[in-house]
Amino acid sequence: MEPSDTELIAAVRKGEVEKFETLITRYQPRVFATARRYARREDEVQDIVQEVFIKAFQKLDSFRAEAPFEHWLMRMAVRTCYDFLRSHQRNRETTLTDLSDLEVDWLERFAAGPEDNSKNTDAARTLVERVMAQLSPEARLVITLLEIEDRSVKEIARLTGWSVPLVKVRAFRARAQMKKILETLTQEKYL
Repeated sequence: MEPSDTELIAAVRKGEVEKFETLITRYQPRVFATARRYARREDEVQDIVQEVFIKAFQKLDSFRAEAPFEHWLMRMAVRTCYDFLRSHQRNRETTLTDLSDLEVDWLERFAAGPEDNSKNTDAARTLVERVMAQLSPEARLVITLLEIEDRSVKEIARLTGWSVPLVKVRAFRARAQMKKILETLTQEKYL
């Protein structure tokens, strides 16, 4: 029978640092999945995951077991991803010429009739990724957690350390920022 997280943490705290490897093996897939939502390149994803586990090891003494280890670790993962977004913020704007013909076509159809655009989800997905890349780190984090991971406002507040009203404000601003980016792309098409 495999040792529990609590038993492994106790062993690491007593000096059996090799036991931390079992925790890494146990939670690495989940941390990788989270990091992939925030970074595009695999080397960046690996850097984030490595940083999460280094922080977890260094801060293991601060783990109070009030919640499961997995929750504590995932909160650390989300915060590390947020730090990554802030440090790698790109203020590039995507112009219409950067979009593929498929994406431009989808954008035009969406502008003409947003309710009738279930076709060509690949172009839509790519366009959403481009828009997300232009968002501020806070906006990208809140939209990813709220809309892509389908987390509640309270859960986002717990994960990020933000207050519930701040999460709501940042979600509102993020949606407004996304709308502005899409409007800019649409307007460029007709200039």
